[in-house]
Amino acid sequence: MEQFSIKDLGPLKYFLGIEVARSRHGISSSQRKYTLDILDDAGALGVKPCAFPIEKNHHLTRIEGPAAQDPSAYRRLVGRLLYLTVTRPDIAYVVNILSQAVHSPRQQLVEAGYRVLRYLKHAPGRGLFLPLNSSLSLTAYYDADLGRLSTNSTFHD
Repeated sequence: MEQFSIKDLGPLKYFLGIEVARSRHGISSSQRKYTLDILDDAGALGVKPCAFPIEKNHHLTRIEGPAAQDPSAYRRLVGRLLYLTVTRPDIAYVVNILSQAVHSPRQQLVEAGYRVLRYLKHAPGRGLFLPLNSSLSLTAYYDADLGRLSTNSTFHD
């Protein structure tokens, strides 16, 4: 505050689409409003929810069939789902698969994207919870020049 004029807005509650709530048990973060905005934009607010984001024994890695009717809408959906994985690691696997074909999406992937939306409809407020009384351990891997072996660095709370 000595160098710049800043304003204290109080405890963090909402930032870049991420809702943060604190309690005596820990901190939870979710993107409920962002999830509902995605569902609304896709016209999926009235869809029937499903319990899993991807079908068991899926074949999404071998995509064939007709091209998507609106590739730009698919790209927009995948981009929004990528940002949603910040607080929803449960959809990271299927979003990774969907993002591998943004250059040439197929109708089968569009349908898989809508299944993710149906899964999100099941619990739009789901997110991350960081318990207050836990030993947080973060492990990071890096390979700066791609010529050396990756190094394991561990940081403890």
